[in-house]
Amino acid sequence: MHRSFFIVGPLVLIASFTLPIQAQDAPDPDAASSEMRPVIQRYTSDLRDIERTYPIRISDTRQARLRRFFDEQQAALVQIDFDKLSQDGRIDYLLLRNHIERQRSESARTVRETAEIALLIPFYPTIVTLEENRRKMLPLDAAKAGETLAGLAKAIDEARALNAGAKVKPAVANRAAARLGELHSNLRQWHTFYNGYDPLFTWWADDPYKKVDQALDSYTRFLREQLAGISSGGREPVIGDPAGRQALVDDLAYNMIPYTPEELLTLAHKEYAWCEREMIKASRELKYGDDWRKALEYVKTKYVEPGKQPELVRQLAEEAIDYVTQRDLVTVPPLAREDWWEEMLSPQRQATAPFFLGGDLILVAFPTNTMTQEQKLMSMRGNNIYFARSTVFHELIPGHHLQGFMTERYRAYRSVFQTPFWTEGNAFYWEMLLWDMGFAKTPEDRIGMLFWHMHRAARIIFSISFHLEKMTAQECVDFLVDQVGFERENAEAEVRRSFDGSYEPIYQCAYMLGALQFHELHKEMVDSGKMTNRAFHDAILKDGRIPVELIRADFTGQKLTRDFQSGWRFYDLAAAPN
Repeated sequence: MHRSFFIVGPLVLIASFTLPIQAQDAPDPDAASSEMRPVIQRYTSDLRDIERTYPIRISDTRQARLRRFFDEQQAALVQIDFDKLSQDGRIDYLLLRNHIERQRSESARTVRETAEIALLIPFYPTIVTLEENRRKMLPLDAAKAGETLAGLAKAIDEARALNAGAKVKPAVANRAAARLGELHSNLRQWHTFYNGYDPLFTWWADDPYKKVDQALDSYTRFLREQLAGISSGGREPVIGDPAGRQALVDDLAYNMIPYTPEELLTLAHKEYAWCEREMIKASRELKYGDDWRKALEYVKTKYVEPGKQPELVRQLAEEAIDYVTQRDLVTVPPLAREDWWEEMLSPQRQATAPFFLGGDLILVAFPTNTMTQEQKLMSMRGNNIYFARSTVFHELIPGHHLQGFMTERYRAYRSVFQTPFWTEGNAFYWEMLLWDMGFAKTPEDRIGMLFWHMHRAARIIFSISFHLEKMTAQECVDFLVDQVGFERENAEAEVRRSFDGSYEPIYQCAYMLGALQFHELHKEMVDSGKMTNRAFHDAILKDGRIPVELIRADFTGQKLTRDFQSGWRFYDLAAAPN
């Protein structure tokens, strides 16, 4: 179909076009294409370049430039005639509208968080200005630069004296230390650019820069150790940064999850209760009665000997691939089956990732010789044969590796909209589907799969409770140990990873919530006979990593409007889980 119209402002011109179908191939979903595709590609490129040009996160200049960009994009977007778009185009329009709103919200959150730490690092604008002026290629006055550095060293010392007895939340102090570490790197870039190249700069700036460099190192340690309570030696405490209820609500809206944080806690407790009932059934089969924790402890002793974990991973990966292909559940391209391999997780990585990680390769968790005996045992118990059976196919095929392989080849322009509710949700959905299909043959198998289901329910409980400030980070660790059966160091690593700032507040909820969405959609499309398993799963992979509700709209042909809001209540809070 031909489309002829254009968008005013910074968004790209859309002309009448027809995309060719690749020779000797079935029709590529990209060939049908969306009228919004070039718009999104231009938007993505412009956003990437703005963020690259203004890289300092807490810079007022960066945030102002982003706000202007999003204002321009939003104004241009409303000029599009939504009703003339195809279904693909409408989905992409909503994705872009949603992303712009999200980015504006994120920018506002950054400004608020910067204001919270400004008293701890009041000198930060000086560092920002130095580096931004360098990037603008403004002339440098070497003598003035030396004066600025001398003043900066003094300002850092004054900030330390001012905050010596300050009562600050550990999370805020830790965030200030993290931002200060980033600023220190920015200042090093600035210094490296001129030092040795500009003789006048080296003459004037050498001594004051050394003092600033030392002062920043010392003050960062002060923030971490004295105010945040993180000692330089020994086991690092788990410190998080509660986001608050509004941040959770915003994240849920962006990911098109029409439930409140409180409703999600109800959902998670229901799923946890189902897991506990199933655990008891498996425990009885293993002659441990209703004490499922004893049965779980027994399963955790079933690990391979040191040096054998990579072989186990290969065997489990081949088992899962054979299972889904022999049952015609999803297309596994020959290259996808071929192009993955294994690497070992370092002890340092296992401090925040105690279980496997995956994608085009799988990172294997197992002890190394540098770990203590206690750490070795915990790693082996936490990555036993029956736990690994699910994590391997979650990370590889049909999970993350197959996801990455397909989304790089189909509708790759949608990658800017990726959501963990698709990525993590789809991988965990396969665990749920294979459970339904009887993949777990023995009670040990079932306990291994149930552990992860219980884990994902617990992630919702502890992460939402933490961000609502109803649980501390340490209480989250204890919850995983006492209620899910985690090894303590694994629990600490899990909570540290959840709250170290590298994930959005709602991320840990995405595994179960996204899986439940896909599970419900499977009932609607496959159990009803409207699609085969293979067609359903292939279509999900080719639609891209977008909110599941919009995949549902694509599958069902739902009529979409410009002001569409999420409304799919995919989980009945009143009914008992199946």
